[in-house]
Amino acid sequence: MSGSVLFDAPGPNAIRRSRILSIVFAVVAVVALVLAVYQLWLGGAFYQDRWDIFAREELWFGARGLMVGLGTTLSIAGIAAVGAIVLGIVLSILRNAYSPWVRIPVTIVLEFFRGMPVLLMMLFILIVFASGAYWAVVWALIVYNGAIIGEALRAGMKSLPKGQRESGLAIGLTPLRTTLEIELPQAFRIMLPIILAQLIVLLKDTSLGYIVGSPEIIRIGRQLVDFYDRQGGPYALSMFFVLLAVFLGINLTLSWLVRVLSRRLTRPRRGGPNLDGSKTEAIPVSTTAMRTARTTDAEDPTKLPGASGTLGG
Repeated sequence: MSGSVLFDAPGPNAIRRSRILSIVFAVVAVVALVLAVYQLWLGGAFYQDRWDIFAREELWFGARGLMVGLGTTLSIAGIAAVGAIVLGIVLSILRNAYSPWVRIPVTIVLEFFRGMPVLLMMLFILIVFASGAYWAVVWALIVYNGAIIGEALRAGMKSLPKGQRESGLAIGLTPLRTTLEIELPQAFRIMLPIILAQLIVLLKDTSLGYIVGSPEIIRIGRQLVDFYDRQGGPYALSMFFVLLAVFLGINLTLSWLVRVLSRRLTRPRRGGPNLDGSKTEAIPVSTTAMRTARTTDAEDPTKLPGASGTLGG
């Protein structure tokens, strides 16, 4: 019985313990959920008067409505995502430079940005550069996530076989062109699921703009709660659930897109048709598939993978 790369396949006792623990945790989770719903019901969270404001059009589409805040949040995330990817590509190239005069300073800067909290970076940019709350959030997210993406791309390029770079140099490409045309595209493909997952984190980090005064959806939601509470609230808990639903909807949609892209990237690739018009076989991308293909060819060495006939036929 074969197992994962990280651990062996579990035996009967391990499977039994795993099932028992799964049942116990499921029961605990259900009990905790029931208790939470009961407490919310006792607190009046499900009363109609706690939700009546969400039927008002101005709350959603007014000059300071939730849709305006959502648009600000998405614009911050969109600009920061593009900037972080561009900065990550630049940092990964400089991080792999041959010259230590380039590589060492870039490494120090990259590690500094990776270790600095995003909120402190927002406050620093806001105070030192007086950029305004909106651009302070954008630039902080670009710098922080660009450093993370740059390190991921660097790791992706380091994981490639050395022959990839040597082949580029052998055909006359410069080291920079070899990185840009051979190594970087492959590293980006390998690390794309990690990069997309980091962009989801970037979207969630836009909520930190509430602290520095950026008019994103959470800050506008808080302002709406303060306004309507003076008219007979409270609406804080119901607004919390609405904002939670908005963020969950966006993040779950992005997570689904990440899974779809990941499956497409790991799908076996097919080449063009053979000379006789027949379809070629799928090119295996997994180690297991490649090992199986090699075993099959060793048993029948007259066959060529992807060919329509046999040698000497």
